[in-house]
Amino acid sequence: MSYDLAVWEGERPADDKAAARAFTGLYERYVDTDAEHPPTERIAAYVSALLERWCDLTEDEEDSSPWSTGPLIGEARGPLIYFPMRWSMAEEASAYAAAVADSMGLVCFDPQESQLRP
Repeated sequence: MSYDLAVWEGERPADDKAAARAFTGLYERYVDTDAEHPPTERIAAYVSALLERWCDLTEDEEDSSPWSTGPLIGEARGPLIYFPMRWSMAEEASAYAAAVADSMGLVCFDPQESQLRP
């Protein structure tokens, strides 16, 4: 079981419903497609910031990474990253990921709860 977060570039939606609509649109445009969408510079920088705290799953020799997929940058598509993390580490890792997103002016959304974070 994993916990997923979505982080994207753009203005913070007015509320959770608007965020859910924005996420659905971004997912359909960038993830649910066969087209290639390399990550934007800001999303790549966000992933780098996450990997400064915890290593990529592909480099995790001590089973300490919260990421459920690797390489983590592989989950980024254009201005969006939608990524899973281990359930057992989700509380700490998602709080950190949301704080980093906020500090970088990115939107963070919890698709399970349909809520903006933080």
